[in-house]
Amino acid sequence: MSTTARPVAEVGSAAPRARPDRIRTIAAPALAGAVAAGVSIAVAELIAGLVDGAPSLVIAIGSLVIDLQPPGAKELVANLFGTNDKLALNVVIVAVALVLAALVGIAASRSIGRADTAFVAFGLVALFAALREPLVAAPLAIVTTVVAVTAGIATLHALVGRLAVGPIASGKRTRAVAEMPDWDRRRFLVGTAAVAGAAVVGGGLGRTLLQARAATATPAPTIPRIADVTAPLVPAESLAVAGITPIVISNDDFYRIDTALLPPRLDASTWSLTVKGMVDHPFTVDYRQLTTLPLFEQYVTIQCVSNQVGGNLVGNALWSGVHLRDVLAMAGVQAGATQIVGRSADGWTAGFPTEWAMDPARDPMIALMMNGDPLPIDHGYPARLIVPGLYGYVSATKWLTEIELTTLEAFDGYWVPLGWAKLGPILTQSRIDVPRDGASIPLGRTVIAGVAWAPDRGISKVEVAIDGGPWQACVLSQAISKATWLQWELPWVAIAGSHTIEVRATDGTGVIQTAQRSDPAPDGARGHDTISVQVG
Repeated sequence: MSTTARPVAEVGSAAPRARPDRIRTIAAPALAGAVAAGVSIAVAELIAGLVDGAPSLVIAIGSLVIDLQPPGAKELVANLFGTNDKLALNVVIVAVALVLAALVGIAASRSIGRADTAFVAFGLVALFAALREPLVAAPLAIVTTVVAVTAGIATLHALVGRLAVGPIASGKRTRAVAEMPDWDRRRFLVGTAAVAGAAVVGGGLGRTLLQARAATATPAPTIPRIADVTAPLVPAESLAVAGITPIVISNDDFYRIDTALLPPRLDASTWSLTVKGMVDHPFTVDYRQLTTLPLFEQYVTIQCVSNQVGGNLVGNALWSGVHLRDVLAMAGVQAGATQIVGRSADGWTAGFPTEWAMDPARDPMIALMMNGDPLPIDHGYPARLIVPGLYGYVSATKWLTEIELTTLEAFDGYWVPLGWAKLGPILTQSRIDVPRDGASIPLGRTVIAGVAWAPDRGISKVEVAIDGGPWQACVLSQAISKATWLQWELPWVAIAGSHTIEVRATDGTGVIQTAQRSDPAPDGARGHDTISVQVG
């Protein structure tokens, strides 16, 4: 009897030990690894926030991911996250790092040496990414990475050591013979929570300091008086419709789409622009020298090629700067130079046909101001390209530092190898702003209104169809120019029921906006903006 009772007692006592043992061998080491990675990230963020020129390793890896993205990723991410795509990428990078580090933590309970090697390997990937960043100081990238990795490894050793597992001391796998006592478990959890909290605070402080510094522009040298000013806006250029998109979008509300996870922070007093390539007289000009050229201003509507039909990745602003053709004339464009390539301070590139810039029907510019203020950092401070009629991905280089003349065959801008068209003229588009899709509206007289654009052809007509009925001509605001959008409205006596409203525009050349739907890739979305409303 006694010989059979003992195994029963052992079996009965083994069951309650199973869960604590899994906690000690899997969950707790995984938590330790994730917290250690959090410390590494926090240390790197704090250094980046405190030391100008030091990299954020999260941003550096994010930039590497963006550069390695496969064709089609831009449209997918834009559809999922819109203008929050950069925040989403930051979150994903941190989450993936924590998950991988959790696996490393589990490995550390068996072989701390392998865990150390994994942290070093992660650090080398981060260092490689940081050294690719044009505005990052290489010595600071090395120091930041070494300090961050060292902090992570030290944290991992300390936390795994609290688990009282053999490999910390011996470097070899040992068999656990007892579950972690409650007191040791509480001590581990309290210590881990404290370290995690410190990492969150430190990392958050570092990112806050980094973003604050990036958002603070150095004072731009005084821009001389603009001789060629555009005429003031008149009431006829806007319609008095509540909820319609304003003719001019404020700087704060203007859409931002680019590949920079953190806008480059450039000093206008040390900034310069180089013009090179197939030119007779390559030269470099600084900010003050550039502003000695004739300055002018113009309203131009620009759009991102990722904009969906009815989307808001489009805007109109007053841009001030110098004529691009004046700068090209100084360099002397050689025969055969069929492409103008703009390069950003962060290495991004865009290219468009030289003949597009030379056409007197439009006036491409190097913009220095936006809506009467120096360019905001998010929109390209201290200088950017604005080319009427072209999508931004082939023309609107922000943080401009270089213009190269070359051939269309010799070079592809950033987005072209990723499946986007070499040429990017903005398509004729229209959008319904009022009423909103899915809105409930009262019976009786109301108004349908929105905006339409076809830079740089202009808009000649906008029409609306209700429930598939005949196209009805809309009232148009007076266009500022062919390079800008305009507003439109249609009075409507709404009757009870569900209704579908569809809009189309005709550009200044007589081409009617197509109804056939297409995705933004490779050269812009097509189709009519269509909404549904409920009346009554």
